[in-house]
Formats: sequence, structure tokens, C-alpha cells
Amino acid sequence: MKAVRLEAVGSIALREVGKPSAGPDDLLVRIEACGVCGTDRHLFHGEFPCKPPVTPGHEFSGIVEAVGAAVLGFSVGDRVTGDPNIACGRCKHCHAGRVNLCSNLSAIGIHRDGGFADYVVLPQKQAFLLPADLKPTHGAFCEPLACCLHGVDLAAIKPGASVVVLGGGVIGLLTVQLAKLAGATTIILSTRQASRRSLAEDIGATATVDPGAVDVIDAVAGSAGLVPGGVDVVFECAGVRDTVEQSLRLARAGGTVIIVGVVPQGMKGAFEPFDLLFRELKVLGSFLNPYTHGRAAQLIASGAIEIDRLISRQVTLEEAPAVIANPPAPGEVKVLVVPRSS
Repeated sequence: MKAVRLEAVGSIALREVGKPSAGPDDLLVRIEACGVCGTDRHLFHGEFPCKPPVTPGHEFSGIVEAVGAAVLGFSVGDRVTGDPNIACGRCKHCHAGRVNLCSNLSAIGIHRDGGFADYVVLPQKQAFLLPADLKPTHGAFCEPLACCLHGVDLAAIKPGASVVVLGGGVIGLLTVQLAKLAGATTIILSTRQASRRSLAEDIGATATVDPGAVDVIDAVAGSAGLVPGGVDVVFECAGVRDTVEQSLRLARAGGTVIIVGVVPQGMKGAFEPFDLLFRELKVLGSFLNPYTHGRAAQLIASGAIEIDRLISRQVTLEEAPAVIANPPAPGEVKVLVVPRSS
């Protein structure tokens, strides 16, 4: 079969490799679609730990082609989505129910071969059924939506709350939709790209700001801003220094900041501990998708989340290495890799 191989930091190529087989507890899944994530680009640049050589791709869905002898509840022909994050179930974090912090965490597409390929091996405990009539491309959004759900869970948004989302990529645009479903009545998205601001307003944002044209702090939380004094909840979804630093200044006293964006490993930001103390801010990291992948699959299946307008383009496996090795095109939200076999 064909697979995109990250062979070393800065080296990625399409290769012919052996088609894998399902073990006793596994499903062999023919990939229908796999999303290109910012983390895939971090892997390529050596900004996120992984174990090359490996086939990246952790946002995938597809059709079950074979099932292992011990598999129950799945059949050949089922459409499934895969939770890529495999917890050990034995460490203290797993015993405490915090599987995303597992001491022995292994991720499909990072530590073991993932979805930028014709086929992937998926442990049955990581698999979730999708409706047979769901658009094939929609299943690839379950993983990013699951990560956003965890962030929204941590934020504990109350009906009528005010929210700022920093970053207009797929994570920011999914978070806008989840904040609306959670009952927020003021939802502001900040991004430089006009097309993303327009899309955000169409799918749930009540206002948008362009950080290239205005001072975001003044425009949102200033005395003449959209929410004078700051908002209840800030979601940092861009993963860059500027927005991380902005996030603490946009929250009201007693507000909550959720760091969702994946920042490059080693990046540092500045903040004033006195300000954090004096305004009693709650600042939380939101890592991965503990127990949210199934809910994400149900939300996707329900049609409650706008998906089609988040898909910027579809590319083949042959085109995928160049997409991963280069920055997103202007205005791009989500690129899906769709193998020709699909």
C-alpha cells in the first residue's frame, strides 16, 4: 500500500510499504479521509516529540476491511472513526481517570503508524461507529472536535457567558460552534484572515476582530471595547506566543483561560504573576480528548456542527508530503488527505 512516511525531522515522502494486518483485538481500516493538523507540521519541524520513522495522521476515519478474532461490536463494512490516543490503563493518571495524562501514552500517527496511508490498524477500544450514510469526509473531524470538547468542558461555560476565541483555524472555528451550543451569547473570534472572520460570523460568532488592524486588548476588553473589563472565558486556539500572552489580558477578573492551541515545544511567553494573582485568573491547559471522542462522533453524526465549510480542499497521498512540509495557504482551514483507494 501507499503511506506517507516521516523518516526524520524535515524529511517526509510517499513510500510503498507492506499492507498491515489486524491483530486479535484490532480493526484494519481502509482510510476514507485524514485531516492535516498543525501537529503534523510540528512533527515535521521537530517541534513536537514523536518516533520516526512513522506514518503521521491522527484525524482519520474509514471503512472496516477486516476484524481480529477477539473483536466484538464491529463488522466488516462499518464506518468508524479512531481515537488516536492510547492510554495504558495502569498508571496513576489512568487510575485517576485522567487518561490524557497517561505516563505511557502512545498515539496513532505519532508513535505508531497513522492515517496518511491507504490503511491503518486501529485497536477496537479506540474505535467508534459512525452512521453508514455519513459523508466520508466528516468522520475525519471527530478527533479535532473531541479535543475542542475537552476544552469547553474545562471552561464550564454558563448560559449567557461571554467568550473570546483566539485563532481562526479549525480548532477556533469548532470552538466557536461549541461555545454557542453551550449557551454563550457573546462569542468573539480574533484572526487576521478576513475569510475566516466571515466564516466565524456565519457559524456562531457574534463579532470578530482583526489583530492586524486593531489592538485586540482594547477592542475587546478596553473601556470602549466589545466587553469592557474582559470576558468570562478565553480560548487560545492559535498556539503562538502573541495569542498566549493576549489571552491572560482578555479575561475578566475571576475569568478562565483555556490553552488549546499546540505551541512549539520550547516556546516561552511572558506574563505578570501579580496580575494572575490579583485578578484571580484560572489558567488551564487543555490536552487531547479524554473520554470525548465518542461524544464528538455523536455530534458529527447529528449534524449539529458545520463541517463542509471548514474543508478547504482535498488532496491525494501523493500531494500530502508537500502540504505537511509547508505552511497553510492563506485562508485555509482544513486540508483532508483522501487516498485514491477511497
